[in-house]
Amino acid sequence: MAEAEALLAPQVWRWPPRVYGGLACNAFMAESWSDRTPVHDAAFQGRLLSLRTLLAQGFPADIMSMDRVTPLHEACLAGHYPCAKALLDYGALVEAESSDGATPLFNACSSGSAACVRLILERSPAIHTTHLLASPIHEAAKKGHRECLELLLSSGDNMDLDLPGLGTPLYAACQSRATACVERLLLSGADVRAGSGRSSPLHAAVAAGARDAVELLMDYGADGSCRNSQGNTPLDLAAPNSPMRLTLLNKGPCSLSQFCRLSIRRCLGRSRLPSTSSLFLPPRLKDFLLHQ
Repeated sequence: MAEAEALLAPQVWRWPPRVYGGLACNAFMAESWSDRTPVHDAAFQGRLLSLRTLLAQGFPADIMSMDRVTPLHEACLAGHYPCAKALLDYGALVEAESSDGATPLFNACSSGSAACVRLILERSPAIHTTHLLASPIHEAAKKGHRECLELLLSSGDNMDLDLPGLGTPLYAACQSRATACVERLLLSGADVRAGSGRSSPLHAAVAAGARDAVELLMDYGADGSCRNSQGNTPLDLAAPNSPMRLTLLNKGPCSLSQFCRLSIRRCLGRSRLPSTSSLFLPPRLKDFLLHQ
């Protein structure tokens, strides 16, 4: 019996692939609930030599599991840049979506692999997915992967993308206490008022206990008197005599200098904010406008 299985195993993966949704899927996978193929395993484990050997033997670069996960999904999820590049060189579809809407770009943002994110963006200008719960920029923001977030922003991703149940990337970063991403989004010109429904990013930061994020939001003009759908202000969400409550009370309304900075930044516009450092202004004034 064991000898028969050993003889059969190499043959199973040589069956001609079928096509499902435009992607190649091995016939063996189409008839069972087996999760992954050897190509998936090699990509996820970062075994580049094994992966190249399998691809050279004729395994499709886009062979799918039952949940439409491709080897490129696996390589990006594990952050294996060499494997991701090899798969793309063999024609892997860069915009393939799994059954839950995840793309290789989403998986790369989830793992925090800036190299994989850069590679995917170089191969395809498309950033958005058709699935609302698989947004790369939201994933990078809430996981605190600042370098991935910067790559998406530089590629023109919508920093104020408001998704049902997720809100904006800034809101997601505040919920997750990802202060570095909160700072990067605000510096890039993200709307400090845009959150999820009537709940602002400041509400999310207070509820999460992210004091550093609260200070950043207040510096960028967050409204401490805004109310969520329950009628609560951010101050209402802070426990009595807590450090968070003291932070909100100490920050208070924006000062005149803060209002001036916000007004100038608004006049410059989001697209010209990165050019602030090249303006013919005193260094101290440029640092002030850039919150440095």
